[in-house]
Amino acid sequence: MDDPIEDDGPLTPLDPAYRSVMRIVTAIWLAILLVPVIAAEVVIPGWHGVVAVPYLLLAAAILLRLPQRRWQARGYVMADERLRVVRGLLFHSDTVVPFGRVQHIDVDQGPLERAYEIATLTVHTAGSHNASVHLPGLKHADALAMRDAIRAAIRRDTL
Repeated sequence: MDDPIEDDGPLTPLDPAYRSVMRIVTAIWLAILLVPVIAAEVVIPGWHGVVAVPYLLLAAAILLRLPQRRWQARGYVMADERLRVVRGLLFHSDTVVPFGRVQHIDVDQGPLERAYEIATLTVHTAGSHNASVHLPGLKHADALAMRDAIRAAIRRDTL
């Protein structure tokens, strides 16, 4: 028997600008973690670079590869009165939200997202488990269009 979720077609990738945002966020966290590395370099006399060099090599590898892998592992499909959101590298999540269960929809932007003209679409549903589904990395105009399309589908269901 065919799985109806798989019949939705291929996943739509997130906006490429989202990779840049994830790289900046990763760089900020790596810079924060650099503080104890520098402290360890000061505490260990005579062994200059024993902590910092491996950390910087690992940080460079993380900064180059992790945001790209996370971006590739995410996608969505909006079809047949439902939104399907797929994400995760180690822990894979495939969430399907029927529009009939949607309570309200938010489109959010932080300062970095505004700079790159992307947004996060949050769909709040009835129920308690996984009641909110977040879809980051959308072009702001696309997020607004998806919000309006979901709203229109909800209105059709209530008529």
